[in-house]
Amino acid sequence: MELTTSKTPPSLPCLACSFVTSSVKATLIRTARFVKREHVQYVAKEVYHVPDSINCKKALNMVAKCSPDFLLNHCLRSYAFGIAMSHKVKKPIDKEIYFLGAIMHDLGLITAYDIGGTFELDGAQAARSFCRGRNISQEKADLVHEIVAHHNSVGIAHKKDPEVALLHFAAGLDVAGLWLNDIHPKTLSEVIDEFPRLEFKKGMKTLLEDQVKRKPDSYMRPFLKLGFLKKIDDTPF
Repeated sequence: MELTTSKTPPSLPCLACSFVTSSVKATLIRTARFVKREHVQYVAKEVYHVPDSINCKKALNMVAKCSPDFLLNHCLRSYAFGIAMSHKVKKPIDKEIYFLGAIMHDLGLITAYDIGGTFELDGAQAARSFCRGRNISQEKADLVHEIVAHHNSVGIAHKKDPEVALLHFAAGLDVAGLWLNDIHPKTLSEVIDEFPRLEFKKGMKTLLEDQVKRKPDSYMRPFLKLGFLKKIDDTPF
């Protein structure tokens, strides 16, 4: 697997087009479900529990020690939401690898892992190093890298490995309320109860503003120019 080592920020027109296209697709899917009388299935807590492996426990412990609580809970919700929306991908996922990518996907927003690049690539390097340091195979460590590197890659992530796509969907749901119709309301409520938001909107906006202020080439810069912070504020939970 070729690792992503650079990301060119999308132009404002391309980014706006991607958001519009995504919204249209979501509407078509919602309409098709209504016509066919299909419903998104409820997913119980035991389905998205943390995988019972030493590597997952160590990753969770590491992130818990270095992250503010609101960010840790965001990562845990992103894991749970992804598992609950696994119907959006066509292939089965490796739950352990998906958890490692989900729990570490925002490491680049933490001072200890911020090495000056766009945060998702800084985090991807840190996550891959964690995996290789614990004898996880290169292939799986590379996949964790890509999960983290592309979790915010609009128009790209959904075309990649199912684990990459799922974290993109899940983080988008938690941060900006995207793909709400792809998760059962009861599942959504239970995940939030399990991992409270803890003023997440305020904390995430502060972190993103800081990234863009300090890093002119940040991948998130055009997102903020397009009003992404307001999108965070408007998230209905």
